[in-house]
Amino acid sequence: MELDSVECVSTIDEGEATTLLLHHHHHHHPHGPFSKPNGAGGGGGAPPQGISRSTSVHELLECPVCTNSMYPPIHQCQNGHTLCSTCKLRVHNRCPTCRQELGDIRCLALEKVAESLELPCKYYSLGCPEIFPYYSKLKHEAQCNFRPYNCPYAGSECSVVGDIPFLVAHLRDDHKVDMHSGCTFNHRYVKSNPREVENATWMLTVFNCFGQYFCLHFEAFQLGMAPVYMAFLRFMGDDNDARNFTYSLEVGGNGRKLIWEGTPRSIRDSHRKVRDSHDGLIIQRNMALFFSGGDRKELKLRVTGRIWKEPLNLDGGVCIPNLCT
Repeated sequence: MELDSVECVSTIDEGEATTLLLHHHHHHHPHGPFSKPNGAGGGGGAPPQGISRSTSVHELLECPVCTNSMYPPIHQCQNGHTLCSTCKLRVHNRCPTCRQELGDIRCLALEKVAESLELPCKYYSLGCPEIFPYYSKLKHEAQCNFRPYNCPYAGSECSVVGDIPFLVAHLRDDHKVDMHSGCTFNHRYVKSNPREVENATWMLTVFNCFGQYFCLHFEAFQLGMAPVYMAFLRFMGDDNDARNFTYSLEVGGNGRKLIWEGTPRSIRDSHRKVRDSHDGLIIQRNMALFFSGGDRKELKLRVTGRIWKEPLNLDGGVCIPNLCT
């Protein structure tokens, strides 16, 4: 089939007797029904006003196999059924609708329609007011500040996502994580066999401080040939807000101590990413055993620390620590 004769035929809506029948070389009128709606609209449960037509066209761009939005190249069979390039490989070059061979026909008309389409961010119900051209929308959504957070629990691959209040309740109720109020902490870590670190011994505690939530991680893992112990703090929020806080960690014994000071990482960064970047207090095994004292057959570490906020002093242009007691 010649490309100039390719047609995409689909019904937009049951309520409209309109059929989308376009050739790839048609030019869509910039002020047609797919142009940007008036008003961005805010959060809440309903989309901004004026996007119902765009939404119905957006449904045409949904792959019938994976239900994700389709991006070029959009493929179609000779009967006009479309699907995305990823699913074309999955269905072994057979149309999932009519079972005809797909070949290498692109639905250029639908790709052209997508260029003129503008839609709200898929997180509009969570508060994002933005509207984007179809081909820019995916990139924005990957970084949208309103997108849900992943569960910060490190003990398993938890797939739960949600906003911060939901995740705090999830950590408390489902993962049985210890919850504390205050901006100082004093934790004791005991391990009978300090040479065993298989499956990464880990602990997680959540702190409510300055009206925000922080995750304190402590774990053992293998670094090279030797076990190490690491403590670090993550902020339950975005990176820009995390930079408003500083924390310190201290571990010691036998008249020696190690001190770490830094900025908490956002839970947008995975637990593994923070750990593997060594962004925290790292204690080598020999030093950990030295701190533990005794016969070096049992690990006994006490990790203390605090979180504080450093508001900008506008008169002097310097930061003055604002300690939380």
